Amino acid sequence: MLKLRMILLLALAMLMGVGKVCAQAPATEAQTPSPSVVFPARKNLTKVRTQGHRFWDKKNDWLFAGVGAARTLDYFSTLNMRRRGDREVLLTNEIVDNHAAFAAIEVAGTGVSIGASYLFHHYGRHKLERWTSMVHFGLATSGAVRNYCLKTAHP
Repeated sequence: MLKLRMILLLALAMLMGVGKVCAQAPATEAQTPSPSVVFPARKNLTKVRTQGHRFWDKKNDWLFAGVGAARTLDYFSTLNMRRRGDREVLLTNEIVDNHAAFAAIEVAGTGVSIGASYLFHHYGRHKLERWTSMVHFGLATSGAVRNYCLKTAHP
């Protein structure tokens, strides 16, 4: 029953935002580009590209290691919570009880985080690239701390 409520809540939240999302706005006279558009010189483009950073720089290395450590902490805190008799909310208990499958899900979550950071890096969104790992680290760590703070379900 709880999972059905979560799914319905998520679907409702997604539907509320659909009307505001548009791939492209219809072209109006005010939006049509003028014929006198000036493109930047080739020298400026190379200067802008050199201001970026390598994807596997020291800061990203530490951020990705933090995400991996937070996911590992989440893995062990969830197993501890299950051993104490509590139920998992986001996944089914069968998946969590299958340690290999649950470990693979945690590793895949870390991989998706690194992949999302790479996409932001590739398209020049360097702040979002860093924030993806920071937010993932914070959420995974707070979830693990929450798991350890829960009271034991059985006496």
